[in-house]
Amino acid sequence: MIRNVGIIGAGQMGCGIAQVSAVAGYKVHLYDLSGERIEAGLATVNGNLARQAASGKMTEDERRKALSLIGGSSDINDLSDADLVIEAATEDETVKRKIYGNVCPVLKPEAILATNTSSLSITRLASATDRPERFMGIHFMNPVPVMKLVELVRGIATEEETFAAAKEFVTRLDKTITVAEDFPAFIVNRILLPMINEAIYTLYEGVGSVEAIDTAMRLGANHPMGPLQLADFIGLDTCLSIMQVLHDGLADSKYRPCPLLVKYVEAGWLGRKSGRGFYDYRSGTPVPTR
Repeated sequence: MIRNVGIIGAGQMGCGIAQVSAVAGYKVHLYDLSGERIEAGLATVNGNLARQAASGKMTEDERRKALSLIGGSSDINDLSDADLVIEAATEDETVKRKIYGNVCPVLKPEAILATNTSSLSITRLASATDRPERFMGIHFMNPVPVMKLVELVRGIATEEETFAAAKEFVTRLDKTITVAEDFPAFIVNRILLPMINEAIYTLYEGVGSVEAIDTAMRLGANHPMGPLQLADFIGLDTCLSIMQVLHDGLADSKYRPCPLLVKYVEAGWLGRKSGRGFYDYRSGTPVPTR
């Protein structure tokens, strides 16, 4: 039975998962190496919940209750009473493996460890833990409080009991579950990222400008946001790492990252978070960079 949820990483994803877990009535502990990131993350959650209360999506009592259920610290030992720990660190296998090495000795034997990875092999990540049968992928979409979907991914060793507990947890968050097999990038990113990569090739080859491509897909395919705008929102470094996982894992040239995507990442133009990507956000109004 999951009552206490630990979250590793107080970035955008970790804080979003913390927020929806607390709203669903789980006791949440947010862990990050940086105390500043925890403070900033909890302030964001506070702001989000205040907006929801102001717009009538939750009552003032519900807001206060959710906030009272979230705590945070930079001491990994504070995760020792968690029934479920979700790692939401950066999309880098070396970093994730190091985290598992540090957290596994702290966890109680029956605790479930999950990863929010958007593309890496669950089976391979599980092998870096002391509990592959109690390890799986619980992949939330960004922004977590808004997006309804969660991908559940079992590794080769994941026990049925672990999967059932994860299913119950996600259902209680009022999210819709889709079950994906453990192949590179699962379902959503396996389809979405090659489309974004193709949009970048379309720009690279001069078929259309940033504005033309995004307008074409918004109005011609009824997408809520254009693929280049979406790439900036996801982060171009994340887009590149997922394309590399697809290219390496499936060995098919159709997944080759566009050289223009590589160039933007090398320039540090990572999208919204760095102020520049396919759009320049520094003036407050996004301006296409090509």
